[in-house]
Amino acid sequence: MSTPPGVIPYVEFHQGPKRVLTVHLEITAAFGGGMARARIAPGLFVDGRQYLVYWGQVHVEVPADRSVHVGVGMQDGLQGASTLLPPGEGPLGLRYEVNHSGASLVPA
Repeated sequence: MSTPPGVIPYVEFHQGPKRVLTVHLEITAAFGGGMARARIAPGLFVDGRQYLVYWGQVHVEVPADRSVHVGVGMQDGLQGASTLLPPGEGPLGLRYEVNHSGASLVPA
């Protein structure tokens, strides 16, 4: 099965089924909003592999038959959050938000 267009492929060795994870990356005006958004790229981590991505909506392929560690942090090394996704079928979503009280990564 090939990776759908516009989806970051899972690059580690894995021969089992995969699914698409959509991560919504947001930074609020209270944290610097547009200025921080323009200067600091978020980093998306999937099983330890880092991808510098963009604010907004990002799609990434993950294994469906085992747990997967997903983390997000800002390129300056601050405001990190992570979660362990359980195995499962079908697409899923997470929301990463940075605001004046910190960062969170929660189901979308």
